[in-house]
Amino acid sequence: MKKILLATAALIVITTTASAADLRPRTYTKAPPPPPAPIYNWTGFYIGGHIGGAFNTGNNPFFGNSDGQFIGGGQIGADYQFAPNWVAGIEANYSFLTGNSTLNRGLGSVTGRLGYAFGPALVYAKGGYAWSDTRNNFGFGQANRDGYTVGAGIEYLFAQNWSAKVEYQYYDYGRVNFITLPPLPVAAGSFRNDEHTVKVGLNYRFNFGPGSTF
Repeated sequence: MKKILLATAALIVITTTASAADLRPRTYTKAPPPPPAPIYNWTGFYIGGHIGGAFNTGNNPFFGNSDGQFIGGGQIGADYQFAPNWVAGIEANYSFLTGNSTLNRGLGSVTGRLGYAFGPALVYAKGGYAWSDTRNNFGFGQANRDGYTVGAGIEYLFAQNWSAKVEYQYYDYGRVNFITLPPLPVAAGSFRNDEHTVKVGLNYRFNFGPGSTF
């Protein structure tokens, strides 16, 4: 009987010891830190191209309609990000116009722009000097016209150093005064030389400064 009791006690001790060993605290392994948040940097130079459409106010007696026309061209510029989400920049662009329903063969501008960056998205407004490459002066003495332009848009960083944009831009070159002489009926008047444009564009960015595009 003693032997049975001793054997039972020994078995209980061995089982308890093994269970206690199983309950020892396991080594804690710290989870890896999350990857750093992407850094969106709008500071740098860029070059790109755009396509879109243009239409005028339709009060031109020589090309008197506002039918849309295809436009295409390019842009070059530079941006600087500060404080910390504001972006200021300067841009020059030129757009070729197709068709014969406009006084202008091409539209150029040099503008400043100011925007606010929401991570990869930049919402901006722009404005500055505009230049009209006029197809013909029609005796008006103004083959090329100076004016102003304003616009707004949104640009998005979708890949390393690449951004896409959608932009509205208005060009105003003032009023054109005219007098028609024989053999045309004699007439005098004026019309506004302006263009509304909507563009989609693609830019390649040569970023500099701390951080990367994203």
